[in-house]
Amino acid sequence: MARQGKLKEARELIRKSPEKSDDDVRAKLLAEAQVLRDVKQWSEANKVLASANQRFPDDVDLLYEQSMMSEKLNRLDEMERLLRRVIELKPDHHHAHNALGYSLAERNMRLPEAKALIEKALAIAPGEPFITDSLGWVEYRMGHRDEALRLLRDAYKSRPDPEIAAHLGEVLWVSGQRDEARRVLREGRSRDATNDVLRETLARLRVDL
Repeated sequence: MARQGKLKEARELIRKSPEKSDDDVRAKLLAEAQVLRDVKQWSEANKVLASANQRFPDDVDLLYEQSMMSEKLNRLDEMERLLRRVIELKPDHHHAHNALGYSLAERNMRLPEAKALIEKALAIAPGEPFITDSLGWVEYRMGHRDEALRLLRDAYKSRPDPEIAAHLGEVLWVSGQRDEARRVLREGRSRDATNDVLRETLARLRVDL
């Protein structure tokens, strides 16, 4: 319904669903936030999650979801505060370590700290392609192109995701390996031409596929 432009009706449908327990309430709040995320209503999703976190304080899933909305809204201090709270509550939450490290690397901020966070995530979840991708990306940001390519190729081989394709394609492109870069980027686009990271990368590099 939300994707058909009936966002108000979609939210009402979720809100009217019966509640027999706190788990039902929590599930409804997460569902409403997800509907808003799907149509890129970041601010409204953030409001729903902030309300949920008041009702269910220190729920790591809700805190993590709100941190992702804070990142979308470029509220980086809030994002970091929420992710650090998740890590405090659940030290083995690899997604939180990875998300914070990747966000810092994406903005070329505190790169040694970003790398340490991502390495911690990979130690908790060895071989996870998206974390390997993050580590490759921070290596690229630090100027270590050969290591970045090794890691990004491994990540892409394990999970040929459009976002990983964008990262690998960019490092290949700036390293002068243009033919392979085009192939990888074309593959990424064929899987999801609407992926925001891939579209931004193609536009910024002005790659003609």
